[in-house]
Order: sequence, then C-alpha cells, then structure tokens
Amino acid sequence: MIQVMTPNKPPSIDPRQVPVVQVDGHLPAVAASALAPQALRARFASPPVWQPELVAERKFLDRPPTHAAVLVPIVMRDAPTVLLTERPSHMSTHAGQIAFPGGKVDDTDANAVAAAQREAFEEVGLVPELVEVLGQLPIYTTGSAFLVTPVVALVQPGFVLQPNAQEVSDVFEVPLQFLMDPVNHRHHQLIWQGVQRHWLSMPYQDGAQERFIWGATAGMLRNFYRFLMA
Repeated sequence: MIQVMTPNKPPSIDPRQVPVVQVDGHLPAVAASALAPQALRARFASPPVWQPELVAERKFLDRPPTHAAVLVPIVMRDAPTVLLTERPSHMSTHAGQIAFPGGKVDDTDANAVAAAQREAFEEVGLVPELVEVLGQLPIYTTGSAFLVTPVVALVQPGFVLQPNAQEVSDVFEVPLQFLMDPVNHRHHQLIWQGVQRHWLSMPYQDGAQERFIWGATAGMLRNFYRFLMA
C-alpha cells in the first residue's frame, strides 16, 4: 500500500505512519570484522570500485542548492557505534529528525572535512583532536536542496560532549553493526504533489525509546553499507 498526500508546503508527516513496502532481510550484513577500526582504515585507504545506491531525494523546496557537510562519527568502542543527534522541533528544516552532526559549508571552511569537524564541535562539543578522518562518501542531495558531503571518521571514546541546545535536543549512539545489517533497513513510499517519494528508515530500540532514523541520514548510511560491501 502506498500512502497518498495532498499538495502542501514541505512535507509535514509522521514517517512512522507511512507504510513499509519492503524490508531488506535478503541482503547480507557487513561482517563484524569489517567494522573494526583497522578494517575501516584499510577500506578507505584502498577504496573499491562502487556506486552509491541513493544520491538524491525528490525536491520539495524550490530554492538554490546549498553545500553542507556532516560528520559520520564512528566511536571506537569494543563494538563500534555511530554518534547521532536529534534536531530540535523549532528548526526550519528537518525539525525533530535524527541527523549526523553537521551543517552548511561556510566561506571560511577550507573544505567539507573542515566544515564537518567545525559543525561537530559547534553542535555537540566533539573536539577535533579525538577525530580521525578516514574519507568521504559521495554527495547526497536532500529534498530541501542541501548538497551534503558525508565525512566518515573514527572517534576516540572518553569524550565529554556539550550539546548546543539551539541545534541539538539529544545525542546518542547506535551500534554500527545494527546500521550495517539490511534486515534493519525498511523502505517507505508515499505520493505527495503527484510524485511518488521513497526513503529508508532504520528504527533502533534504545531502551524504552525508539530512535527513528530515516530520510537523508538513513540514505547516507545505506551508501556506507554499499561502500563496505563492494
């Protein structure tokens, strides 16, 4: 079943209520050994030939494109995790969504890596000294016209975070192995403004709370999965 929505401003939906049309349990998970820090370093040092699966969402805001960068912070715990944030409900775009630390590339940023590290420090207080950048994934274009460069990095544990309440309402970690197992990847579809739209979600049960990872964040994680499986 595909949900149908009538024309409006940027979609105001509860993604949890949009039907799931497919779960990717038929695809293999990334082996735990391939998620270890040394294996990730080796993969980025000698990347395979591969193609991202998801590169652009259907546009829903008519405005000039803006370059942005996010940090994909892999915390080097015994079982590696990914550090994620939840955006406050007052944000003008992607309010309340789960995201990587990141934001617009400023004129003063040397490149996407510098922007991602600066934004991670400004948003959650993650100091660059604890961050080891491995490389970048292909640009992901959001429906709100952000051209996002994901910067993948290893992060030393033991950090003390200081979230900026204006930009972040919560910070948490999700096991990398959970995110790299397609049995947890769900496909959703709806029709909005006469156009069929599709996205992924990766809901994670964090104790009593569900962390509903979807949209651009899930799309970039899916590309990371394809990179590691190539």
